Amino acid sequence: MNEEISTLIALQETDTKLAELDREIETLRQELAGREQAVRDKEALADQCREKAIELEQSRHGIKAAAEEAAGRIREGQMKMMQVQTSREHQALLKEIEEAKKQIKDTDDELLQIMEQTEAEEAQAVELDNLCKGEQKLLAEEVGRVEKAVQEVDKRRVKVQQMRIKFAQALSTAQLRRYEVLLQKRKGLAVVRILDGVCQGCFMAAPPQQFNNVRRGDKLYSCPSCQRIFYYIPEENGGSMKAASIEDDEDE
Repeated sequence: MNEEISTLIALQETDTKLAELDREIETLRQELAGREQAVRDKEALADQCREKAIELEQSRHGIKAAAEEAAGRIREGQMKMMQVQTSREHQALLKEIEEAKKQIKDTDDELLQIMEQTEAEEAQAVELDNLCKGEQKLLAEEVGRVEKAVQEVDKRRVKVQQMRIKFAQALSTAQLRRYEVLLQKRKGLAVVRILDGVCQGCFMAAPPQQFNNVRRGDKLYSCPSCQRIFYYIPEENGGSMKAASIEDDEDE
């Protein structure tokens, strides 16, 4: 295998490793963001409960005022009862008084229901506030843990990035440009192994003669289907010496 192919393999593996480390960092941050959002959701729900309790209290004042107005009609009707002279007027006043009494009874039931709902909303707000306090404490600890974990991954990433620079500098400008264009177009996989005549990027079979040419390892060949750069390594040897050193260097 010539030096250029070997370098491209190593460069691809460093880029694959960098992508893995980036995903690891993103996963850590997403998990933290999820917990932060969960706390914000509880805080918002507690605020909604308090707002609902305020609305209920405001409605209670309106209902209470209506009940007082009905009680006033009863007193007024009772005073008029002593002055009526006809049976018809008497019956009309009785009906008005009974309607006002029914309104007061219904209002009392409604006020009791509103009071219970208000207490429930306020209690839920308190419960959510207490949960938020506990979760915020745990979240502060989690932020520290995630920041430390991200720093550790960043340290590993810096080492891999340094190796990438070294491999990239070993390629010609044209070859590096070709590689990077493929890397972008092919979702981070520009250099792939050909195994038993099949491209391990798109899994399409290459022409037999091209497979034989790739096996010689003296020139660069591309997949006719996906244009990824081919390399061949016998099955008993799964990776290049340069690529195999990535993990060792990263762990140092």
